[in-house]
Amino acid sequence: MTGNQSAQGYVSDPRNETVQVYVNGAFVPRDKAVVSVFDSGFVLGDGVWEGLRLKQGRLLLLEEHLDRLFEGAAAIALDIGRSQAEITDAIHATLKVNGMTDGAHIRLMVTRGVKSTPNQDPRFVITKATLVIVAEYKTPKPESTTKGLSLFTSTFRTSGPDVFDLRLNSHSRLNLIQALIQAIHAGADEALMLDPRGFVASCNSTNFFIVRGRELWTSTGSFSFKGITQRAVIESWRAQGGIALEKDFTLAEAYSAGEAFVTGTLGGVTPVIRIDGRTIGGGAPGPVTAEVSRTYQERVMR
Repeated sequence: MTGNQSAQGYVSDPRNETVQVYVNGAFVPRDKAVVSVFDSGFVLGDGVWEGLRLKQGRLLLLEEHLDRLFEGAAAIALDIGRSQAEITDAIHATLKVNGMTDGAHIRLMVTRGVKSTPNQDPRFVITKATLVIVAEYKTPKPESTTKGLSLFTSTFRTSGPDVFDLRLNSHSRLNLIQALIQAIHAGADEALMLDPRGFVASCNSTNFFIVRGRELWTSTGSFSFKGITQRAVIESWRAQGGIALEKDFTLAEAYSAGEAFVTGTLGGVTPVIRIDGRTIGGGAPGPVTAEVSRTYQERVMR
């Protein structure tokens, strides 16, 4: 058995073969979209990124995503060299040149720039920051929502901010990729990761929630990335009078949850039906998860 779904999975769309990619102010066909082998992002993953969702002409939670991008860049002393307004204009220009108004996912990538030689020292950068915007038509695979995901608890742990701050949304994701590879080899769709203390942290690319009664539990973020979709889910659930807790909880509490789901920019709210071979709840996407998804969609589309 091998995992064949993903929180990042999407329906293949032939229109993506002809998309134009924004590379430092120019639009080029996707097969010609390249950066230098001396680019800081290629050399060492030195950069930050954001994923954005275009739905019915609206870029969901755009301000929050750009705030996080600029905060992460500032934290690593990376001068993006463009204002938030200029980045926003570049995103809209990318969508316009591709004729996109709905159902698109945008990957916004910024690196420290090209270096004079491939090394670790940022003082060898000789250009301004590299900016790439990839917009593609992406509809999440419907079976991920109708059937749910299977998770495997990885032996790779998440890290604290004193080791590697996951809030930075850095290009370097090797630890998370290792966790996902382990999960795939174990026959699961995604990896569930624990923090260094043994509490549940997140999945490899999404935030993780369990449902107990009608309470939503998710991690505190001390040892995981703080997702923008995660925050929107919490706020929308609380706004209708629901209880959403950011707290430490154990793998045993996850196994015994009534429902579970993950959150991310592309998939929104995606049900989880199995963890480490154990069936969660009734083994099918549950009613609370569906309600959470609905309240989240209503919030971001206001």
